Amino acid sequence: MPLIDRVVAGIPQPFRNMALRHSELIKFAIVGATTMVFDLVIFYSLSLTVLESKPVVAKIFSGVMATILSYILNREWSFKNRGGRERHHEALLFFTISGIGVILAAAPLWIANNVFDVREGQASLTALIIIDFVLNYVIGNLLQMVFRFWALRRFAFPDENGRGIIANPLDPPDEDPDTVDPDDEQTQFLGHS
Repeated sequence: MPLIDRVVAGIPQPFRNMALRHSELIKFAIVGATTMVFDLVIFYSLSLTVLESKPVVAKIFSGVMATILSYILNREWSFKNRGGRERHHEALLFFTISGIGVILAAAPLWIANNVFDVREGQASLTALIIIDFVLNYVIGNLLQMVFRFWALRRFAFPDENGRGIIANPLDPPDEDPDTVDPDDEQTQFLGHS
């Protein structure tokens, strides 16, 4: 039994039903947290070294790298059963939506640095790290997360069963996938929504 199935099985009711109903959002959030850490490591590695005077460039670079990882994880897990588009159209829409998300995530940092000159007069490295974190990873990521979840479901992965129903891994192997109940909540969480 995969780890995620064991975790879901251990959630007490009625929270289990809620988790099953909102499985795409939960998976999207897990992917987001993973790519946020990835983004954070790249951003601070660059902004505290070679791109110290150019934090927006560091943010855009880290955002692009995290977006590539996000596409792979979202396509293969979060929106596994969604589709409705040819792969190249899906990828183009995903990266366009994510590009807008990268701009949304970088906007608070850009405004703080170019409109309010936040870096001017900041002698403390700790203060800059905290300011960058709040602007990038709290405000910016919240903006992009809301936009991306809505836009990806609406445009890049529009059809709920766009890739067909995949047999439930908890079912016996000889069960016909056509007999899987699409309204079953556990089936929906496991990728049969």
